[in-house]
Amino acid sequence: MTAKKKKVLLIVCLVVAGLLFLYAILALWPKGSNYATNPMRKEKNALPILIAHGGGNGEFPDNTLEAFYNAYSVDENVMMETDVSITKDGVVILSHDTDIADKTPLTGNIIDWNYSDLIAQEVDFGWDYDVVDKVKVDRRFKNQNGEFVTPEDVDYPEGVEARHSTVFLATTLEELITAFPNNRINVEIKQEGDEGGIAALNEVLRLLDKYDAFDRVVLASFHEEIYDEYQRIQKEGVSANGIKIPNCFMYSPAYDSAIAFFVLQMLQLDVFYNDKICVFQLPTEQYGFDLSTKSFVEKAHSHNLAVHYWTVNDVEEMEELIKIGADGIMTDYPHRLKEVYDNYNG
Repeated sequence: MTAKKKKVLLIVCLVVAGLLFLYAILALWPKGSNYATNPMRKEKNALPILIAHGGGNGEFPDNTLEAFYNAYSVDENVMMETDVSITKDGVVILSHDTDIADKTPLTGNIIDWNYSDLIAQEVDFGWDYDVVDKVKVDRRFKNQNGEFVTPEDVDYPEGVEARHSTVFLATTLEELITAFPNNRINVEIKQEGDEGGIAALNEVLRLLDKYDAFDRVVLASFHEEIYDEYQRIQKEGVSANGIKIPNCFMYSPAYDSAIAFFVLQMLQLDVFYNDKICVFQLPTEQYGFDLSTKSFVEKAHSHNLAVHYWTVNDVEEMEELIKIGADGIMTDYPHRLKEVYDNYNG
């Protein structure tokens, strides 16, 4: 080998060594907290937060006040998970879908209906649907035991009575916030666009400000423009409708941000993840990748980020998520998850 080639090889080796050294430093560099004090993390050595998906939609019709009271009867510290859309008259109501036909006998989109009319007409949000030969067949909601349920079947706390004997009335976000003043709530904005998603977000922020609930409500959305607005609000400290937003404002990321963290932590480069979120809300598996690993949870915790998994209804999967240190488990069956917690010996 000539002297020139030796010199080039030496330079290449030095560059590679330098890059490896830099990589090692970045991988071992202490991670800063993406969120200062995080109420979405479980307490040390505690079981994961019990999160009722839509209030527990395997037991009562989802996103109804009755479902959330049922979940509260299981665990007074339950975290409520709900989805919201704004109506034509500007009221934010609970609904998994923006299409009102998915849970009621009506047709059209929620944005085309007045909340006042939904209440006046006693529209029932306790419907579910089957598709038979490509035709939608309506039927009343049945629980996991195949039983019809009514609002009177809920185990309400003392002093609370059913709103209606047979109908699951439309439920507003304001009702949920005020009915459970001490519980954590996850609010996912389902609509998009200025007249839907942004309008709903502004009204949600008004309610959080009115009831001083910023420190217990975390916002979510799969729409990137909503997530971008979350980031802007957190940075500038004011909503589009002029509400001053406190530092405790909480939100979870849309897909792009969650994917970015997953890739960075796999490469040991998560020191570059700086989004000021407070919680990852994830399925246990996505695109063939196992997201429910102890190493992933520990990486998130090194940033003081919580990890909540959805939607978990299998007992063995619940137990595995406890073992890896998950901060929260979201389920359709609050009673089932509570039984797992009561019997867990890990």
